[in-house]
Amino acid sequence: MGYVAGPVKSTVDYIMVWQEYKVKIRNVKVISSEECVPKHKLLVMDMWFKGTRSWRRKFEPRVRVWKFKEKKTCEDYRCMVGDKVEEAIWKGLGVNDYWLQIKGIMMQSAQDICGITKGPRRHKETWWWNEDVAEAVREKKTRYRKWKKNTNEAKMSTKRVDKMRRGLSLQQR
Repeated sequence: MGYVAGPVKSTVDYIMVWQEYKVKIRNVKVISSEECVPKHKLLVMDMWFKGTRSWRRKFEPRVRVWKFKEKKTCEDYRCMVGDKVEEAIWKGLGVNDYWLQIKGIMMQSAQDICGITKGPRRHKETWWWNEDVAEAVREKKTRYRKWKKNTNEAKMSTKRVDKMRRGLSLQQR
C-alpha cells in the first residue's frame, strides 16, 4: 500500500516475498483510485508462476438415466416412487425439507431401478470397435507374446502375416 496524506505521498508499506521468489516478480504498482484503508492506496504485485499440473478428475458415479428410454424401466420407477411417497412422513415439514425428501426419494429410486456407473469410460471413441477388431487385437497380442519369447528371424515372419491379416480385416468392413 502507498501512504497518501495531502501533498505527501510515500511508500510506507511493503510486500514481503521469499528471496527465491524475487525472480518471479514482473511488476509492482500502486492503484491510486483504490483506497483500501484510510490514507492508504492499494499496492499490487504481478508474479509469474509455472502453470499448475492438471490433475485427472476423480470419477464420480452417475445414475444411468438413459435406461429410462425403456417403458418397463419407467413403469417400475413410477411404482417405486409412488410406494415410497405413500410411506413417507410429510407432516410438519417446511418447503425445503419437503423438497429434500422428494429429491431423496426420486434419486434413491432411480439408483435402485437404473443402477449407477461403475467406472470411467475406457474408450472415448468406440463406434469402430466390433468383434472382428477385438479378435484381431487379441490374436495380435498372443502372437506378440510368443514372438517376444522367441526373438529370432524365423519367428518374425509370423508377425508380418499377422499384420497382413489385420489389414485385411479392416479393409473388409
